[in-house]
Amino acid sequence: MRDEKFCNSNCPLYQAIGKVGNKWKPIIINVLRERTVRFGQLDAIIPHITRKVLTEQLRELEEDGILNRVAYKELPPRVEYSLTEQGKAFIPILEMIKEWNEKFEIESIPKATA
Repeated sequence: MRDEKFCNSNCPLYQAIGKVGNKWKPIIINVLRERTVRFGQLDAIIPHITRKVLTEQLRELEEDGILNRVAYKELPPRVEYSLTEQGKAFIPILEMIKEWNEKFEIESIPKATA
C-alpha cells in the first residue's frame, strides 16, 4: 500500500528536492557559495554542462528564489549570479551531503586481500 503523503506536491521533501535535486543545481549553488559569478565563468568552471542546460538551471534557481540574477545594460551584455539568503541557507546541507559521501565512499572501497 502506498503512502500518498510522500507522493504529492504538498510533501515538503518533494518540494525541496524539486528545487535543488538534480545533477547540476547543487554544483551551481556550490560554485556560487562565496562569490558572484558571471554566466561565462559558470560555463567555464562547471565541466560537461551545456550552455542550454546551464541557462535552464539558472532560470529555475532564480524562479525558486535560490539565486539572484543581475543583468547590466552594457555591450557586450553582462549577467551576474549570486545566492540569495535562501540559497546560502542550503550551503550547510551541501556540506553534510559531502561529508556523508566521503564517509561512505571510503567505507565502500573493498579492502585488498593478501
